[in-house]
Amino acid sequence: MARPGAACQPPARRVMVAARALLFWALVYSYCGVCACIAGLRLLWSIGRRPGETFRWLMRENPPACLNDPSLGTHCYVRIKDSGLRFHYVAAGERGKPLMLLLHGFPEFWYSWRHQLREFKSEYRVVALDLRGYGETDAPSHKENYKLDFLITDIKDILESLGYNKCVLIGHDWGGMIAWLVAICYPEMVTKLIVVNFPHPSVFTEYILRHPSQLIKSGYYFFFQMPWFPEFMFTVDDFKVLKSLFTSQATGIGKKGCRLTAEDIEAYLYVFSQPGALTGPINHYRNIF
Repeated sequence: MARPGAACQPPARRVMVAARALLFWALVYSYCGVCACIAGLRLLWSIGRRPGETFRWLMRENPPACLNDPSLGTHCYVRIKDSGLRFHYVAAGERGKPLMLLLHGFPEFWYSWRHQLREFKSEYRVVALDLRGYGETDAPSHKENYKLDFLITDIKDILESLGYNKCVLIGHDWGGMIAWLVAICYPEMVTKLIVVNFPHPSVFTEYILRHPSQLIKSGYYFFFQMPWFPEFMFTVDDFKVLKSLFTSQATGIGKKGCRLTAEDIEAYLYVFSQPGALTGPINHYRNIF
């Protein structure tokens, strides 16, 4: 059924809307191609320099001890009735206390909130979730299952399944975007909203289109639109990209005393080196446009 009034739009207006849509998708796929070419050149450079190391991928069968540290809380699971998905989370603090729900970013999982689990468990029931497709949470195989509507509904359903009708909602990076949208769609469920490293979605959309520098910094959004190749690039040289994200001067934690330990890094490598573990997280981005 056509949108009411669409047929009444002046021809010039319809042409302008179609032209803008064409320009938008041309930009998306052109930049996707540019990012893919850059990644391909880096891959060829790595093969040329160290062919043996390029395709090295260690299978990590046993989790590091830090993932089962009892001081972080209890590992729990909840199955959502409507979607049928089973979600994994780690909970600390007494039941019945106000709920603090923590949503991680990419490429992360519940363990990113280990300090907050310890810090706030005396005042809150703190729950650090593995988002859909991450860690021990179920990962549907089709990218359509990671649309924003599903991700928002996940948080609403999890909140209700935990026996709460409101929470302090904290999100970082991609989890921050989900937190914004949950607060917009279900404001009655959010007593406090804390977002780390993600602006309001509307502001971000306008900013990225007007500032080429931010477009370049967000290039991975476009690169992730490709099938299978982004996942492969993460595995090169035993997940060198993943290690660099957490340890390099450009993107890593620079403050002394706060840097990830070798065991912390191994925890991330353990989770994301499992077969298919990167596809769910990257599928989140494959629906963003």
